[in-house]
Amino acid sequence: MSPDVETFEPETVSPNGNVSQDSGSSSAPAPRRRHRRPIVLAFGVVAALALLIFGVRYVRYARAYESTDDAFIDGHIVGVSPKVASNVARVHVDDNTHVKGGDPLVELDSRDFEARLAQARSNLAAAVQQHRAAFWNARVVERTAGAGVEQAEAAVVTAERQVDGARSRLEQARAAVVAADAEAVRARADAKRYVRLAQDGFVSLQDRDNAVAKDQTATANLDAARMAERGAAEGVRQSEAQLAQERARLAGAQAAPDQMAQSRAQADQLAAQIGQYEAAVHQAELDLSYTKLYAPESGRVTRKSVEPGAYVQVGQTLFSIVPDRVWVVANFKETQLRHMRPGQPATVMVDAYPDRVFHGHVDSIQAGSGARFSLLPPENATGNYVKVVQRVPVKIVIDETADPQRVLGPGMSAVPEVRVR
Repeated sequence: MSPDVETFEPETVSPNGNVSQDSGSSSAPAPRRRHRRPIVLAFGVVAALALLIFGVRYVRYARAYESTDDAFIDGHIVGVSPKVASNVARVHVDDNTHVKGGDPLVELDSRDFEARLAQARSNLAAAVQQHRAAFWNARVVERTAGAGVEQAEAAVVTAERQVDGARSRLEQARAAVVAADAEAVRARADAKRYVRLAQDGFVSLQDRDNAVAKDQTATANLDAARMAERGAAEGVRQSEAQLAQERARLAGAQAAPDQMAQSRAQADQLAAQIGQYEAAVHQAELDLSYTKLYAPESGRVTRKSVEPGAYVQVGQTLFSIVPDRVWVVANFKETQLRHMRPGQPATVMVDAYPDRVFHGHVDSIQAGSGARFSLLPPENATGNYVKVVQRVPVKIVIDETADPQRVLGPGMSAVPEVRVR
């Protein structure tokens, strides 16, 4: 055995309380282990100091920070829906595609809306032309309003004289018809008589032919007289129509103020119609612009449910966009809110990325516990009451820009830590 190695014999206690060694020789004194006590004492002191330091730091940490594991990532989920119904012509995105605000998402078939816009513009152009014509008509009425009633009255007198002359010519034509009719009757009778006499041989054939010719001439004269009568009657009608027109002009000249008001009212009505057609054109332009859907803000496309060729309705959700800007809703106990204020710095650990710490700050504290805004809030006015520590949602905004390698989405679990002192 090496001389550097010490051996110790087991100690035994005698009935009288003395300690003895279980060795073969009882004459040698037994060595003591008192030289180990300083080491143990030093170790205890170091351990006590370490525990004291750790306890002090833990107390200081516990007083300066508040943390909870009842926290989740939250954010606005923007649903993308069309404002017009049509067939889908093209889809530019897919699930989980990152888009920027203003990027094209979906294109609808725009041919129907282009035709409606063209029709609306055509109606507007026609209304503008009608208003222009009504405007100039009103100007003409205003200028000719003072043309004078005397001129219109003279025209009426002239038209009345023309009517009287036409009626006289009609009477003459009727008398000529009566005379021509009588002559035709006489010539027809002579022709019949000469034809019978010529058959019996009492007159010559020349006399018979002369009688027949006179009959035909008398018939032609009767037709001419009747045509002249019809012409005279038509002249009377034209003269009477001219008289009615001149009388209408006279009435119009006498009612010039009313015509002016009517012309102005018509022009104003057409101007109002122009406003309606302009609104229709604007609506058609809006409908045409609605056939192209753009990203309302930057984010990632989720829950895509549209394909090219599908017919979509107004308000139908095609997909949702989760914006890049998200925050944490931490449900702290109400006893943890004593020193918590908006603007205090915070760090966030996300379960999905345990190797990354996100920095942010307290944005706001909800005015009320989460239970109070639940679907069935508790009613403590009846029955037994057990006091339960409530939790209050606190909004913590992440100050860092979005990291495409570490996507944060609503519903992910997080552990925030707020420095309150």
